Amino acid sequence: MALSTQKGKPEKKHSQEWFEALIIAAIFATVLRVFVVESYRIPTGSMENTLLAGDFLFVNKYVYGPKLPFTDIRLPGVDEVKRGDIIVFKFPKDRSMNYIKRCVALGGDTLEIHNRQLSINKKVVALPPHGQFISTLIPPGIGDEMIFPQFSSFNKDNYGPIRVPRKGDVIELNAQTYPLYASLVADEGHDVSLQGRLVFIDGAPASAYTVQSNYYFALGDNRDNSLDSRFWGFLPEKDVVGEALIVYWSWNPDLSIFTDPIGKLASIRWQRSGLMVH
Repeated sequence: MALSTQKGKPEKKHSQEWFEALIIAAIFATVLRVFVVESYRIPTGSMENTLLAGDFLFVNKYVYGPKLPFTDIRLPGVDEVKRGDIIVFKFPKDRSMNYIKRCVALGGDTLEIHNRQLSINKKVVALPPHGQFISTLIPPGIGDEMIFPQFSSFNKDNYGPIRVPRKGDVIELNAQTYPLYASLVADEGHDVSLQGRLVFIDGAPASAYTVQSNYYFALGDNRDNSLDSRFWGFLPEKDVVGEALIVYWSWNPDLSIFTDPIGKLASIRWQRSGLMVH
């Protein structure tokens, strides 16, 4: 019995070491995922042909400063969001969903689209190298009820001018500006309503409001097939997850590995593996 006990001790110690190593590896992987880099799958064609549906990419969460889990507290980052960055963010209208778009305007910028031509602060901005339009141009003055802000004469091809809010801005509140700023004020933690021609914040009439956060304006590179800021408004800084980094895998998302394994494997886009995103 003594010999059997002695033999069991090394095996038990070996198993314990493996278990501890797995725990440490799991903790390390979780820390990396939460604070440094995370995998993301492109679900739609809103960024074609820069990114394709079925691309899998890594997102750099450290660059802008990762957020502490279950809070809006953001740790210091190494850079700020810049015009032209391709960013992943929580969809402001449903934060259980991640979106990916190109940031085209920062807080304080004035944005305008005239016959599809984007201008920021009255300077023309070229369409991204792989950007595209796939439908008929809508002329100026033909409003779209799906476009932000509601009741404007804007459409996807003729939009603005509109100023992107930044922290410290004092915005005017009235019946005309209510559709533009109501969701912003509400998202910053206030009860906002329009009663007659007066705007009320937390039950008191208000003619002005000081913006508490920075905001961005995001567009898809596939301009005619993108649910972006033109449709839902300004992107709060708190919803930014990180910057798109590199494509590590890509295949046809419409094929199933279970029903058509050969076709699925044949659809692998080897040439996209290792593609830097910009």
